[in-house]
Formats: sequence, C-alpha cells, structure tokens
Amino acid sequence: MGDYVLILSCPDRPGIVHAVTGYLVEHGGNIVESQQFGDRLTDRFFMRIGFTTDRATDAPTLRTAFEPVARLFGMEYELWAAAAPYRTLIMVSRHLHCLNDLLFRASTGALQVEIPVVVSNHRDAEPLVRSYGIDFLHVPVTPDTKADAEKRLMEVVDETGADLVVLARYMQVLSDDLCRQLSGRAINIHHSFLPSFKGARPYHQAFDRGVKLVGATAHYVTADLDEGPIIEQDVLRVDHSYDQEQLVAAGRDVEAQVLSRAVRWHSQSRVLLNGDRTVVFR
Repeated sequence: MGDYVLILSCPDRPGIVHAVTGYLVEHGGNIVESQQFGDRLTDRFFMRIGFTTDRATDAPTLRTAFEPVARLFGMEYELWAAAAPYRTLIMVSRHLHCLNDLLFRASTGALQVEIPVVVSNHRDAEPLVRSYGIDFLHVPVTPDTKADAEKRLMEVVDETGADLVVLARYMQVLSDDLCRQLSGRAINIHHSFLPSFKGARPYHQAFDRGVKLVGATAHYVTADLDEGPIIEQDVLRVDHSYDQEQLVAAGRDVEAQVLSRAVRWHSQSRVLLNGDRTVVFR
C-alpha cells in the first residue's frame, strides 16, 4: 500500500477522466485529491490526482500499467510515490537569503526535497551549506571557463541524479545549450523590477524612483533570459518610510517566499507546462 501522485496533460477529448479513473479502479486506487483544467485556448487537458492503493505495488509498476492509457490519449505524464523526496541541486552566488530559506525549510521537512550538493561560483555560501551537512562545490566561472563550468555542472546533475536545479540567486547567465538540457527542471528567481530597473543594485534604482510595490517572480529557465514560464509571483506594498536597505530587505523576503513556494509546488508535482505558461494545481 502507498500514496502516489499522477499528473498528465494531453489533447482534450471525451473519455480521459473515465479512462484514468478506470485504470485506478483496476489497480486498487482510491482518489484522495483530484484537480483538472481544460484550456480552451490550447485545447489541452491537465490533471493531477493523488491516490492510495489497497495492494502492494510501487511507482514503476503503476507507470508500466498506465502506459496503454497514456498512448491511447497521447498523454505526457508522471507518476511518483507521493512521499518520494525530490533530488534538488541548488546553485547560488553571493546573495544567500534564498539559499538560507531553502536549506532551513528542507531541514525541517517543510520542503519535500533532498539536497545532495550546493554549487557556487564563489565561496561565500560554503560555511552555511556545510553547517547543514550538505556538500559544497565551488565552480568558478569566467568568460574563458564558462563552457567548462557548465559541463561540470551537468556532470554533477547526472552524478547526483538531480531531478530539479534551483538558481537561488545564481548570478550567471546560462548558455542556450544548458537551458535546453535543463528544460522544465530548472527554476530561477528574480526581482520583479524587470525591465524597468536592470543591472546592478536594482532595489536602489527602484528606491530612487519611489516605487510602491516590491515583488519577485519564480519561473522555469529558458534560453530567453528571465522570460521562462512563470510558476509564482508575489508583491509587497512599500512606502516613503522605507530607506534603501529596508527596501532591499523587503525584496529579499519576497524572493525567498516566492522561490520556496515554486520549489514546493514543483516537488509535489503540482506544476504542469502549458506552452509558455504553467498550470499550477495548488
């Protein structure tokens, strides 16, 4: 017996729900959570089901048994044990607030992730990472070593069996090739001042313009810089009483919260890609 999660997307047509629920009945499944969405613009159907089974089985066996249904309806799908921790590799540079939040939440069980290693192009994060008993890997990046650094990164992804890569304020632009290799399994976080305040010290630029909202966006990484499918966003209202450092602190809090929600939803198989957008079954 066990708890499992099935997510799927496919061209919308009659009979999908009937086929899926019939498969579950046949294999002793009892639905404990079910969400679905039919996108009339793209004519695609999305579904997430949490279910239990009344017999001894495992995720690979259930996936094999589901294959005929998936082929019949042209489904893209995933089926996982609900409690299986998501192998997650984190990358960071010198701003550690998002990393600190993720490490703490993972250590308390608030995030269903297992972090085998944190990779950074600087050593600033090493003491923090090692305090959690997690391996730290320093991979310097310069214009001359960028290709070798990205090759090393993919080696680490393969060696650790990472299902997800999180750019927790990793301040290096990934190459188009690396973005393609990590398509759908790499999440980035950035402030939501783009495109108005680009480059260095965006919060200070925003302060100089008297902004009233501070926000953050978590999205999947694509070759189009900061334009991947959005998973989560949030904003915080600020006013004239905030000085520059208070504005920065507020922005960091929003970034950490938005990224942790995106990682949590992804690791729970709640996010499905829908072209340049996402369907998020919260």
